[in-house]
Amino acid sequence: MIPSELKIDRNPDGALLLSLAGEWKLGSAIPSPDSALAGPAAGEKAQRLAFATDKLEGWDSGLLIFLAKLFAICRRDGVIVDQSGLPAGVRKLMELASPENQRTGITHGGERPPFLVRVADAAFAQVKGFKEVLAFIGEVTLAFFKMLRGKADFRRLDLIVTIQETGAQALPIVTLISLLVGMILAFVASIQLKMFGAQIYVADVVGIGMVRVMGAIMTGIIMSGRTGAAFAAQLGTMQVNEEIDALETLGLSPVEFLVLPRMLALMMMMPLLCVYSDLMGVLGGMIVGVGMLDIGVMEYVQESRSALNLTHFLVGLFHCFVFGVLVAIFGCLRGIQCERSASAVGYAATSAVVTGIVSIVVATAIITLSCQVLGI
Repeated sequence: MIPSELKIDRNPDGALLLSLAGEWKLGSAIPSPDSALAGPAAGEKAQRLAFATDKLEGWDSGLLIFLAKLFAICRRDGVIVDQSGLPAGVRKLMELASPENQRTGITHGGERPPFLVRVADAAFAQVKGFKEVLAFIGEVTLAFFKMLRGKADFRRLDLIVTIQETGAQALPIVTLISLLVGMILAFVASIQLKMFGAQIYVADVVGIGMVRVMGAIMTGIIMSGRTGAAFAAQLGTMQVNEEIDALETLGLSPVEFLVLPRMLALMMMMPLLCVYSDLMGVLGGMIVGVGMLDIGVMEYVQESRSALNLTHFLVGLFHCFVFGVLVAIFGCLRGIQCERSASAVGYAATSAVVTGIVSIVVATAIITLSCQVLGI
């Protein structure tokens, strides 16, 4: 093995020139990075650092470790590094290992940015995210109208499979949650209504609460945690595997081919799941009313029928339709925004669930307030 050699010279322009010779490998005696900038030939502090590798016989990660430590010292001292004299492979690997290309959220030491800087960065990130959401909604809207004209590029089989995944396969969890929510509403209402001997009005509370709001909200939250996260994970994995890039290379729109079938499936299935959730919620209230409050089955059914009307039913369906659009949009958006790493897929799924639930709560408040103003 040819020993590694380091020669330090000064260029005519005052730059510090490091000449590397021999083999720079882990088994050889590699010089210390501190000596490169503090040797006798270095003289006064240099402002620029260059390399000459004409006599470099071989290298491995030993050279990369030396350069990484040397670059860290240069960044600390404000020395400009000219990497043009390094081999192309070394430059590429050092670029990949640079702090600028590390994953977001990984700290590399150094001082923490001031408070106002962090506030400004967060504000700019929120504005950027809002612009991305608006742009994505615009793309989805254009794809939807293109589908209405019969010109959208997506496979009908994908739509059928997604309908099955978001519809029939979601029935067990919707059944369980809606049944329990109806029972909980009945329990809470019965505690107060029994004080006035008005247990029969438990049917009114459960029926109106489930049909108008709670059935839609619970279905939306369930689908956000179940389907929204699945959409984000699927598209995020495709982003990591560069499958979305392949679609764009083939001239296919990822929004039309991947997002549109998922959004259509949720738009069709969410109202049906809402109706089923309403039924299960009323059934849960009936179980409590008949089993604990000594209310007859037909009496409970008749009271529920008298309390409910078509307006309550349509308001609940509108809630669920809006929730389906929101869950699909934010689930697919977080998947497409996913970075190219395994941990980013998990973050995308988590972000899709959180964003979906928050948007459902905000949409519920807006719709409820609008119904109140309109007198519905």
